[in-house]
Amino acid sequence: MSFYKDTVYPLLVERFGNPPPIQALRREIVPLARGTVLELGAGSGANFPFYDASRVNRLYALEPNAGMRRRAEGGQRGTSLDVQFLSLPGERIPLGDASVDTVVSTFTPCTITAVQEAMRGVARVLKPGGALLFLENSAAADVRVRRWQRWWEPFHRRVFAGLVLTRDIPLLIAGAGLRPQRVEHVYLSRFPKSWSHCCYGLAIKPEPT
Repeated sequence: MSFYKDTVYPLLVERFGNPPPIQALRREIVPLARGTVLELGAGSGANFPFYDASRVNRLYALEPNAGMRRRAEGGQRGTSLDVQFLSLPGERIPLGDASVDTVVSTFTPCTITAVQEAMRGVARVLKPGGALLFLENSAAADVRVRRWQRWWEPFHRRVFAGLVLTRDIPLLIAGAGLRPQRVEHVYLSRFPKSWSHCCYGLAIKPEPT
């Protein structure tokens, strides 16, 4: 792993990747996690303070970046969560079929190269009736904003570890066989809208029929 990815990028994310608008959305969705939880792309552990430890039996924190994991491990020690760190990327979830009750994903599918494979993995490890809680950068409905998203995308890919601004996250979730129950679209800041458009919500793995 390069010095930038292992050292500089984790520092950028920790310093600038969790402003108050994002914290407010984390506070809204992360406490809904329950049971055995997989966090896809745990990063520096920014979600850890928002889990309801009384509802979470075990948290699997999947994060391939060693620099991010070091920061997350430090943050985990300040919680009562039972965390097991997994070092594989999001395309290779090392858990059994139907083994988790909740998957939490914040700003992860927008950075994974093989995102469809990763979403199929999420659907595989979720128990029937289990939930995916998500907060992601995504393509804006506004054509003008989406045009700027495409213009900025090469910069974001290079600086923010492959970040893609124009993925239709709800469509990717549905394509993996999960059923979105709630999808909200929001701009985290007024400017630049092309950088700050996100979607968040809840999707369920259907019960077998």
